[in-house]
Amino acid sequence: MSYCKNLYHYERRRSRVVTLGSLKMGGEYPIRIQSMLTADTMDTQACVAQTLKLVDLGCEIVRITAPTVRDAMNLKNIHRALRSEGCHVPLVADIHFKPQAALEAAKWVEKVRINPGNFADAKKFQVREYSDLEYEEELQRVREAFKPLLQQCRENGVALRIGTNHGSLSDRIMNRFGDSPLGMVESALEFARIAREDNYHNFVFSMKASNPKIMIAAYRLLLDRLNEEGEDWNYPIHLGVTEAGDGEDGRIKSALGIGSLLADGIGDTIRVSLTEDSEHEIPVAKQLLEYIEVQYSSTSPSLLAEDRPSWPLFQYQRRHSSKMRIDDLDLGGDALLRVVLPRTLHGKIVLPSKHLGECQPELVLEDLPLREIDPRHQEEFAALEAENKLQLITVRDGLKIAPIAAFRLLAARLPVRYPILLKDTLEIGDSKSSACHEMDHLLASSIVIGSLLCDGIGDAILLRREHTAERSLRLAYHILQAAGARLFKTDYVACPSCGRTLFNLQETTARIKKATGHLKGLRLAVMGCIVNGPGEMADADFGYVGGAPGKINLYVGKRAVKFNIPQEKAVDELISLIKEHGRWVDLPSLSSEEI
Repeated sequence: MSYCKNLYHYERRRSRVVTLGSLKMGGEYPIRIQSMLTADTMDTQACVAQTLKLVDLGCEIVRITAPTVRDAMNLKNIHRALRSEGCHVPLVADIHFKPQAALEAAKWVEKVRINPGNFADAKKFQVREYSDLEYEEELQRVREAFKPLLQQCRENGVALRIGTNHGSLSDRIMNRFGDSPLGMVESALEFARIAREDNYHNFVFSMKASNPKIMIAAYRLLLDRLNEEGEDWNYPIHLGVTEAGDGEDGRIKSALGIGSLLADGIGDTIRVSLTEDSEHEIPVAKQLLEYIEVQYSSTSPSLLAEDRPSWPLFQYQRRHSSKMRIDDLDLGGDALLRVVLPRTLHGKIVLPSKHLGECQPELVLEDLPLREIDPRHQEEFAALEAENKLQLITVRDGLKIAPIAAFRLLAARLPVRYPILLKDTLEIGDSKSSACHEMDHLLASSIVIGSLLCDGIGDAILLRREHTAERSLRLAYHILQAAGARLFKTDYVACPSCGRTLFNLQETTARIKKATGHLKGLRLAVMGCIVNGPGEMADADFGYVGGAPGKINLYVGKRAVKFNIPQEKAVDELISLIKEHGRWVDLPSLSSEEI
């Protein structure tokens, strides 16, 4: 089983070319940047203005929600107005629940995105067993609903995205394959097979989830399945972490999920989904692509190795090292992943430790029993084994190889008992080097450390791109949180705004964070509508979901427990719900000496 040609050597996957109007994607074409409008689809003027602004910033594909046939019909007006302005950016209609809306949209746009989980299937969280005959009958029903759209797209030269979301798998898929990456892949492949039966090939895949580990696993499994199916299953891939959130959290999650796959040569289009105005997504997407281009440019040395990975590729499992005791802290084994600072930064911490909250310095680099190794040289591993002493191992500084590949090779060749210290860069002072090239440190560190953590590699992390202690500590803990490796604060799943959103997501998310941000380890979902809401809350403890204009439904896990709460009262009701379930703690107040 394999999802890329080589885990240690960058080579972009070569997909077939898909056409979106005058734009081509896949093949040798550049990786395209997408975004999505937040304006109401029925407001033609607002949609046009927002599209033009996105295009000016570098957006190459614009997606617009079409929740009803009426919305889909107005795509005609948006399309014509943009073309009259001389803007020929491809438009993508985002369809959920309404096959008829997809048929209408395919008359006016260059691409239609459908969600296999709700295009023709129900989502009621029903538990039932399907016989093979019943399952095939359901597939035939899906085929009958999907084929008219395929015919419409073929006649109009329109592309499709078969976009699976972890949060909206159908009951049929859930009951047979579970709420899993496998279920996501199978859901998409069903629609792809129907398209191929009709000799329709102008489509792309996506596998989105709010949990980067699930998202990465699903894309990897999809690529492995496509490779098994044959060379002509080389369809382009669209990358995104859905419901990533806002601020640093949203950027870190996006860098972790999208960047990890880009570094493996996967991806033909990307969309960074932030709970912010859409124009803020474009610079982040550009920076991600810039980092990959510089890090893996043709002038950068490549690491060639044939070693089999010692970690599972399609499901998360932490590497099982032996436990060490350092400065009264456990490291390795099942202990918490530790945060390391060099002494130069440790001595520059300005804030009192109580003001750092959970982002505490734990280990000083120079005090560690640390051994640096060049993972390309087998004799260094032999020398390590000859010493017969448990040590913390890392990759040697100064090696002119990509850090993700270097640490993967280290993990593949190192006896499993040795814990590993991860570094975000192998170059001291990397913030001034050509490898960084003005790249945001947050994104670069998140790509490297987050990718390796999602592989299950690493027992401690060291960030060296940041040159202030407090900033370095904060970023380290936030990367651990985004990777699900160590929870130190409340975790939020917040969808990006779009035309389906039933309340102001940015303002509401900020209010909820202000009220609940001290609830360590609690996972809250803030969802603008029900399209992905209940499903994306599969891992959340509580959910705040738009049910109707100005009305909110509250969830415990996947179960709706309170309905149609006026928006102005909903945050207080959410707090009451958390208290009812014994998950609330009061925010400790600071004494006058602590302020």
